[in-house]
Amino acid sequence: MTLEAYADTIIPGEKRSADDRAIAGVATGGGAVQAGALELLQWDATGIHNGLDDLARLLNEHTEVYAGERGLTLDPEVPPFVALEYPDRVALIQRLTTPGHPEKEFWVMLALFCNMSFDSAAHLHTAEALAAGHPGLTVMGIPKPGPDGLWRFEDFGYGRVFARLHPDTTSTGSPA
Repeated sequence: MTLEAYADTIIPGEKRSADDRAIAGVATGGGAVQAGALELLQWDATGIHNGLDDLARLLNEHTEVYAGERGLTLDPEVPPFVALEYPDRVALIQRLTTPGHPEKEFWVMLALFCNMSFDSAAHLHTAEALAAGHPGLTVMGIPKPGPDGLWRFEDFGYGRVFARLHPDTTSTGSPA
């Protein structure tokens, strides 16, 4: 729940249900959690999958200090960071990611992976993510591939063709 709440603070989404405590529900549509932030974080390719429990514990410890400084009472039924209201979650993450904070690199890295789950779906095959309605790729307008699984773009990125196709180019785009 702690890491979900962190991911939701980075890219907010809507609650999955009325009793969802990890997601603050300050935005409509899917956010980082719905985009698979936890799956990406737990993926061994990230290199941080073995340290997630430590990051969650550390975030909750920082939350307890933050709450104590502000006289906030945290709900003991959920992890400390989850118990924070959204503005306090944002304020704490800003504190942790501010230049000069001794753990800044960890919290920025965690934020980057949360962004990555939303804006590139790095942990998923792109065509499958689009077919499943991935919230980040969908909101960014990434088109689905053609029936053959290849992407083709009708409009040229710079508004004009740079070169004509070589006459010996194969149907797969390789030079003969």
